[in-house]
Amino acid sequence: MPSSVFGIRSPHVLTLCVAVLLSIGVLMVASAMMNITGRADANPLFNSVAFKHLVFSALALATFIGVGRFDYRLLLRGDALWKSPVLWALGAAILLSVAVLVIGTEVNGAKRWIRVGPIQLQPSEVAKWTSVIFLAWWFARRRVPIEAFWRGFVVTAIPVGVLCLLTVIEDFGTAALIGVVAFAMFVVGGIRWWHLAIVTPPALGAAAFFVVGTAYRMRRMTSFLDPWANPRGDGYHMIQSLMSFASGGLGGRGLGNGIQKLGYLPEDTTDFVFAVVCEELGFFGAMTVVLMYLGILLVAVRAIRSSRLDPFGKLLAFGLTATISLQACINIAVATVSMPTKGMGLPLISAGGTGLILTCASLGLLGSVLRIRHQLESVDEAILESENRLASAL
Repeated sequence: MPSSVFGIRSPHVLTLCVAVLLSIGVLMVASAMMNITGRADANPLFNSVAFKHLVFSALALATFIGVGRFDYRLLLRGDALWKSPVLWALGAAILLSVAVLVIGTEVNGAKRWIRVGPIQLQPSEVAKWTSVIFLAWWFARRRVPIEAFWRGFVVTAIPVGVLCLLTVIEDFGTAALIGVVAFAMFVVGGIRWWHLAIVTPPALGAAAFFVVGTAYRMRRMTSFLDPWANPRGDGYHMIQSLMSFASGGLGGRGLGNGIQKLGYLPEDTTDFVFAVVCEELGFFGAMTVVLMYLGILLVAVRAIRSSRLDPFGKLLAFGLTATISLQACINIAVATVSMPTKGMGLPLISAGGTGLILTCASLGLLGSVLRIRHQLESVDEAILESENRLASAL
């Protein structure tokens, strides 16, 4: 299968999509941070949140390019498990997930961050991407009997289950995302269906327990069913988000001219930044964002379907793309009030540090997969061309 989209190489398409999304994120976060005070600090260029996001976006882009130069196949090398960087990363993710429950910094009623000086780390982001890399690595190694329930499926599921349980305490949305992507990777990795059928009801029961047993999560569910029942309380976010969509129209109000961000729309730089995009850039701006995510999905699907790519590369591309695509869908669904609020940012656009850099690092791994695939196909084309020349000469 050709490693290009409309004549552009897949790695270049991925780079273009990432760069465009990061650029939109910088513009929209800066715009969302504008206010109407008229003071000098109202300038988004000097606003701390906007400036930090600009710096983090630059670091994220550099991370994407740097990781893209890395050969992802090096993660498979080494016979001794204790020498594997993947297992060390998994252990670090579990330790960080435990640490945030003990020493985490509470923001908006949830302990999701560990603050070390000026740096604020979000362990759930580490857990999200580490679980994908671990499962791709584990299935590719084939050192355990995957077809066996206890010695294969359970052994594989325990680390991911631990990460989900540690994450769900403070971040239900990310825990659900980890679980859904892991379920999909189990299917692709060759786990038997009846294994998944056994654990699915308990997993759904546990998810229901963490929703019903937490007051604010239940309020999110009830307010989603009827936002107008409490328009100044739990339904406020959703109503203001819908008003952003309604006022944007096809062309939008224009960059910087949004009204909802002026104190009406909460979390306008993170969870509901897509609503700001729709209000200021309109339908066409929203479709540009969606098309960039579809571009990432398209090049990943081409890589997954490639016959020249190794199992580890295919599983890695599948898991990474499923994670970012599903998170984008969830955020857009929340912003359009198609599902209850989850507290998850829009990948590559929402303001953030840990999430932004780790997302670009993961997309860099996807870029590495695409680059290696392109090199393999180039070798195949060169061999085929040589054979054709030899046949013509004879």
